[in-house]
Amino acid sequence: MKKFYLVVVCLIILATGCKHDSAQQIIDKAIAVAGGDLYLNSTIEFDFRGRHYVANRNGGKFSYERIFRNDKDSTQLIHDFVNNDGFRRTINDSLVEVPDTMKVKYTASVNSVLYFALLPYGLNDPSVRKKWLGETELEGKTYHKIEITFQQEGGGEDFEDTFIYWIDQSDYTIGYLAYSFQEDGKADCRFRKSVNAHVVDGVRFSDYINYAPKQTASIAELENLYKSDGLKELSRIENTNVTVMKN
Repeated sequence: MKKFYLVVVCLIILATGCKHDSAQQIIDKAIAVAGGDLYLNSTIEFDFRGRHYVANRNGGKFSYERIFRNDKDSTQLIHDFVNNDGFRRTINDSLVEVPDTMKVKYTASVNSVLYFALLPYGLNDPSVRKKWLGETELEGKTYHKIEITFQQEGGGEDFEDTFIYWIDQSDYTIGYLAYSFQEDGKADCRFRKSVNAHVVDGVRFSDYINYAPKQTASIAELENLYKSDGLKELSRIENTNVTVMKN
């Protein structure tokens, strides 16, 4: 009987030792190697497609900004603010009224750019749900596949979107990502490859090649489509003039 219990204990230890990290542990490691606490106490600025963005975080307080010239009137400097209190817009430093429907649209637009620029920081937001989908190999490297979905409360207007992240098992950096979304009532999806990864004052940033399926597909099919040349390049996601200042 003692031998039986000893065998059981050994099997439990072996099983525990072979068990992979949980999705939460993998995301925690990814955030730590990309910048960790610097995300919580810093001001990050960059340019993206002719617009200047600012992300300022001081503990639980945050302020996101987008600054650009009006395409129809270059004399107008538009400055959008998204923070704990909501959204506001100034034009040439004068506060302007913005309809509630447009506040939602502008807020989502600013949040979207900063979400991708500051990855993987946002993957620990309270509304995020994480699931480990297994391991896979892409272009000679082994990755954890992590699915990200959102609770409706706190998940924003796009809470029904689904993301998959390929996180390198050797250094816990994001190699690829995919996401599904609704646009004009139709479902669509994208696949992105990380390129030009670089570190600025302790925070890791990456540009992306943005792909779409050549034919209608689901997010679950994108990896195999990438391997079989079933995707087409749509655009490049490139942030320039990146600066990081610790608060």
